[in-house]
Amino acid sequence: MRVLSIYNMKGGVGKTAAAVNLGYLAAAEGKRVLIWDLDPQGAASFYFRVKPKVKGGGKKIVKGKGGLGELIKGTDFDNLDLLPSDFSYRDLDLRFSKEKQSRLKRLIDPLRKEYDLIVFDCPPSISELSEQVFRASHLLLVPLVPTTLSLRTLDQLRGFMKKEKVRKLKVRTFFSMVDRRKNMHRDILEGFPAKEKWGQEELGLAAFIPYSSIVEKMGEERRPVIAYAPKSAPAQSFRELWSQVDKLLG
Repeated sequence: MRVLSIYNMKGGVGKTAAAVNLGYLAAAEGKRVLIWDLDPQGAASFYFRVKPKVKGGGKKIVKGKGGLGELIKGTDFDNLDLLPSDFSYRDLDLRFSKEKQSRLKRLIDPLRKEYDLIVFDCPPSISELSEQVFRASHLLLVPLVPTTLSLRTLDQLRGFMKKEKVRKLKVRTFFSMVDRRKNMHRDILEGFPAKEKWGQEELGLAAFIPYSSIVEKMGEERRPVIAYAPKSAPAQSFRELWSQVDKLLG
């Protein structure tokens, strides 16, 4: 079982769209996939038409009172399940702060026989929950909008991970909401992959997601882009991104 986390401390960068579409593509290939909607806003749960409510809430989950299996919901798509959001997740930082650092990893370990891939759709924060996610993941995928302020979050992420001594975590970025009509977007898109490194490895993935009303329509369709616009440019971009991510997950 591999764990993919879609993370950025900044909101509005396309985290949930990536989590939903990459999870869908993995499931379409035959992988058994679970998306865990860790964001109390519950966007991923909304997209899959699942009520953002967990019996017992975050407190029950962190304390391990009952297995995660009883909280998991099916979706309309084969091989793809969802552990819904709950508004109580806003308190997960406080609850995890009282537990050991690898608590989240231990919570998902019993699911190894049930799933090939777990995707964490993470809330926009940098906190105790973030550290739990880092320690449970095999790959941290960071969506960035090609702007100066969005790129700045990478330096903050590096600083946090160095301070907390988070090691052996593979980190990659990709650009989201790319508008090639904007000079800044074009310049950053062309220059970033060749310049940025994470340790000795190239940080940026070649695939990027264009700014498009087709992606924004997910809120109306309440399903992945590939499901309602399979021939669109964003759908193809998500396929290219998944192909690169799949190789990194191994």
